[in-house]
Amino acid sequence: MVTEQEINIIEIPSLTVLGIRKSGHYPDIAVLLPRIFEYIFSKNIDIAGMPMFLCHETGVEEAMAADAAGTADVEVAVPVIGNPEGSGEIRSYTIPGGKTVRTFHKGPYEACEPTYLKLFAWIEEHNLRICGPIRELYHNDPHEVKTEEILTEILAPVE
Repeated sequence: MVTEQEINIIEIPSLTVLGIRKSGHYPDIAVLLPRIFEYIFSKNIDIAGMPMFLCHETGVEEAMAADAAGTADVEVAVPVIGNPEGSGEIRSYTIPGGKTVRTFHKGPYEACEPTYLKLFAWIEEHNLRICGPIRELYHNDPHEVKTEEILTEILAPVE
C-alpha cells in the first residue's frame, strides 16, 4: 500500500455507485452515508468498494466558504455490483475513471487540510489540472478505530 503523504498517479476504473448529492455542510457526510448503507442492506445489494465523498468545490478556500454558508455540494456514494435501481434521494449512476493523483491522510477528517495542500502543490508542480470532483475514500470506520488511525484515500482526477 502507498504510505501516508506519498503522492502518485494511478489509473482508476469507472464505478457504478448508489449515491446522494445535496447542498449543505460537509458534516452531512456522516448522515448521508448511513442512508445509502440502509438502502443497500434493505435491497441485498452487493458492495464493490469503499464508501466515498466527492468534493465539487475547486479549492480549500472555496470549500471552507461553501461549508460555512451551508451551500457545499455534498455528494456521497458507495460502489456496488451490477446496476441496481435507486429510490428517492438515492440514485444509481456511474462515476468516471481515468488518470488520477492519489495520496492518503491518516488521522481525523478535520485535520486533512495539510494533506490537501500538499496534493494541490504536487499537482501544480507536475503541470497537471484537476478535471473533476476530488474523492475521499474511507478505508475504515471511525467508530471502530482510534481517531489517529482513520485512513482516508484522496483521489484527484487530472489531465
